[in-house]
Amino acid sequence: MTSTEILGLVAACLTTMAFFPQAVHSWRTRDVSGVSLTMYGTFTFGVVLWLIYGILIESLPVILSNLVTLPLSMSILYLKLKKSTMGSPNG
Repeated sequence: MTSTEILGLVAACLTTMAFFPQAVHSWRTRDVSGVSLTMYGTFTFGVVLWLIYGILIESLPVILSNLVTLPLSMSILYLKLKKSTMGSPNG
């Protein structure tokens, strides 16, 4: 493994770990009122594209970070969509 790949893996770990507190908070409280549906929808679609890109260029840091980030992002997006369609005051 090259130093460039190690750098990429460290960066991927840090940016991916940033989503854990938001996902945990959102699932515990079910409060997604401070979450932008447009932002999370766009972000989640971007993560899918980054994952595809990582697979195409065979980049382990890009693939791993997006494989972990995608379910976290999707879980928050799911809660937001669920709250939005139910008409909740926290949606």
